[in-house]
Amino acid sequence: MKPQALRAGDRVAVVSTSWGGPAVFPHRHDAGKRVLSEVFGLEPVDMPHARRDAAWLDRNPEARAEDIHSAFADPSIRGVIASIGGDDAIRLIPHVDLTVIADNPKVFLGYSDPTVLHFGCLKAGLGSFYGPTVMAGFAENGGMHAFAEQCLRRAVFQSDPIGEIPPNRDGWTVEHLPWKDPTNQTRRKTLQPSTGPRILQGTGFARGPLLGGCAEVLEMLKGSDWWPPVDYWDGAMLFYETSEEAPPAAGVVRWLRNFTAQGILPRLAGILLGRPGGQTDQAYRAAQEAAVLRALAEAGLEHLPVLAECDFGHTDPIATLPYGAMAEIDCRRARLTILEPGVTASLG
Repeated sequence: MKPQALRAGDRVAVVSTSWGGPAVFPHRHDAGKRVLSEVFGLEPVDMPHARRDAAWLDRNPEARAEDIHSAFADPSIRGVIASIGGDDAIRLIPHVDLTVIADNPKVFLGYSDPTVLHFGCLKAGLGSFYGPTVMAGFAENGGMHAFAEQCLRRAVFQSDPIGEIPPNRDGWTVEHLPWKDPTNQTRRKTLQPSTGPRILQGTGFARGPLLGGCAEVLEMLKGSDWWPPVDYWDGAMLFYETSEEAPPAAGVVRWLRNFTAQGILPRLAGILLGRPGGQTDQAYRAAQEAAVLRALAEAGLEHLPVLAECDFGHTDPIATLPYGAMAEIDCRRARLTILEPGVTASLG
């Protein structure tokens, strides 16, 4: 199922699926909500536990699940947005009733640890969106980047096919300005030059439905009740990115070897490799790319198309990727095109 498009004036729920960041850095959370309101015309509504003390939220995953249920079940709410990531959304699985999501399809948006809930949405039959969270993306220092805003509008506000993701020529950043200093909120991060995505291997065109997320979170999901059966990956376009924790290249090889052992890598149509989070070091980025190519070579997949240096996940600015939508890699031009809409027309 594709959810209905968002429109200006819609109420959107804010849920804390893992870390209680809104209570730790309320000014950052409020900055993101202002962008939702002033730039997109939405009405963000904090769910009852969204701003609870971080230590309390850590002890009460069932309360986080209650907020998810309430957000999806409330007919006045048109979308659900994660406040921030974390590292324990996997603990939601025993507490979330996926029939509530299946019976009330609507836009769900977030990246990093919310990868868990994206896979819950997939099991419920709903396409969701790997994109900005309230505190990371909407609350970007100095305001949301134009590239991120435009990509989000095309993904969740427009019911036409999303089309080609344009190269981000404005530059990229993984710089972290400490949130504990409120004066950093208006300070722009330093941008690194961007030449756009590039092909690591493969020729021609590759097409497949988008499926993936944060590599570290995918490791937690493997073998869980929300992990898809192997045939679900047939012809999929895996989008894959690592967080600011910067896992070593050797770890990435091992994780992808597990994808091979499960029979997943040989079923893929292609791979979108996100820019590694938290790393400007070219040697680190090159080592991660080499790790991906090594894992593919070990699986006999030296010709599987891989598009690297993509703008999604733990980098800024980011494109918003719709789970389940058909995407195409053009290896000659090193371009990604999303051939379908992410949403259906709003019914009012």
